[in-house]
Amino acid sequence: MNHLLLADDDPSIRALVRYVMTREGFSVHEAQDGVEAAKVLERTPIDIAIIDVMMPHMDGLELCEHIRQHYDIPIIMLTAKDQLSDKAQGYLKGTDDYVTKPFEPEELLFRVKALFRRYSRVSNDIIRMHRITIDRKNVEVSDGQSVFLLPMKEFELLAQLAQYPGRLFARDELIRLVWGPDYEGEERTVDVHVNRLRQRFADYADDFAIQTIRGIGYKLMVTEK
Repeated sequence: MNHLLLADDDPSIRALVRYVMTREGFSVHEAQDGVEAAKVLERTPIDIAIIDVMMPHMDGLELCEHIRQHYDIPIIMLTAKDQLSDKAQGYLKGTDDYVTKPFEPEELLFRVKALFRRYSRVSNDIIRMHRITIDRKNVEVSDGQSVFLLPMKEFELLAQLAQYPGRLFARDELIRLVWGPDYEGEERTVDVHVNRLRQRFADYADDFAIQTIRGIGYKLMVTEK
């Protein structure tokens, strides 16, 4: 059984989501605010989180950042605002997807299932994107017939993006994760490495693509087949 964290200060929203998700076999763990949600995460292995942006004590953006620092789970944010700036803030904090209130319960369920499909492509050491396989343990990328010889930073960047398909990474976040917190170069190096990866894997555009989100960063999308 998959365990779902639902953090929202609106009891009617919690009741609606609880009904839909328990019907689908999820074990739903509820929290009224970010502080309570953090406590749930400490005592329960959670597989996916649905969190509201506007909550008392610790809001959804702060909770999202907390989850990204300590846990490796997909996150969907609920918001009553349909503003690009609000979504950009959420993606910068590490959310995987957004659902704007009011929402159809089935839409939320579809997005939850889609996130599980993305995350299920990743094992401890092997990431599969149709013909392309990334072996993080042996630092290899292969199409099943030949091995691609990638410089280390290109490999680490590709693996980082592929580990969380569909998740948007800001440039400064990729710098911190791939080049390290002490890196003093320009963020443009991310753009250069992404362009090199696109060129290397141009023949595999049917398998995956690295998308540019203007003004924010990049995300890798695996083609649904």
